Amino acid sequence: MNTNDESISVELQEKLSRLKDYLRELGSLAVGFSGGVDSSFLLAVAAETLGDKAMAVTGVDASVPQREVDEAMAFCKDRGIKHILCKVNPLAEHGYRFNGPDRCYFCKRGIFSEVMRIARENGIQYSAEGSNLDDIGDYRPGLRAVAELGVKSPLREAGLHKMDIRLLSKMMGLPTWSKPAYACLGSRFVYGEEITEEKLRMIDRAEQFLIEHGFFEERVRLHGKIARIEVPAQDIPKLAADGLRQEIYATFKEIGFQFVTLDMAGYRMGSMNTTLPK
Repeated sequence: MNTNDESISVELQEKLSRLKDYLRELGSLAVGFSGGVDSSFLLAVAAETLGDKAMAVTGVDASVPQREVDEAMAFCKDRGIKHILCKVNPLAEHGYRFNGPDRCYFCKRGIFSEVMRIARENGIQYSAEGSNLDDIGDYRPGLRAVAELGVKSPLREAGLHKMDIRLLSKMMGLPTWSKPAYACLGSRFVYGEEITEEKLRMIDRAEQFLIEHGFFEERVRLHGKIARIEVPAQDIPKLAADGLRQEIYATFKEIGFQFVTLDMAGYRMGSMNTTLPK
């Protein structure tokens, strides 16, 4: 890995140095690893800096598609990083299942309690998550759970933004540098809609169908029996074209949706948060 290339700005080099210094001070670290852009970058730098004193822990439940788990496993295997999968069940938490605005708080609390337990069992002193400075401005109740548990946030400590992480990931040759943003399937539910395994499977199957047809930045939002599809604005004509449109409709009906709609505003992160009181 060559992260001292002249094409990296001085500011980025300084941020990367701060991150490595921070990780060295921790001495050992278990990264709550989703396989996304941020946690992959954090894990790669932690493994380079701490060696076998860095490990990955991935929570597995019905809200995480198998493709994401497979990619996380492959990332660690390719780099020789110790990786433990742990079964979690956020649906057992009333606050998660019935999907209030603080749903993510209960999910993060359950997952990182497990990450910390596994870290202790493996002689690892600290646990970390992969949020960056851009996450602070959005509605993120999960960060409250992180703070309460004492989980570290090294990327924020180093002053890294999302674009910084993508640029450094590209320089490091990480396959995740251009990976689309991802959030667990629980984020597809309108607040107040009960989350169940059956509904999670419906969303997973619907999104997998879209991915297999070339839509890599997509969301299927669930409103009762209505599927609201979001794709980037430039992909709307492709999705709405005769032939594919009918195939999507028929497949989604087979999956269990009563109505299938296309959001004309296009894909945007956190669209469900617009339903929250101002």
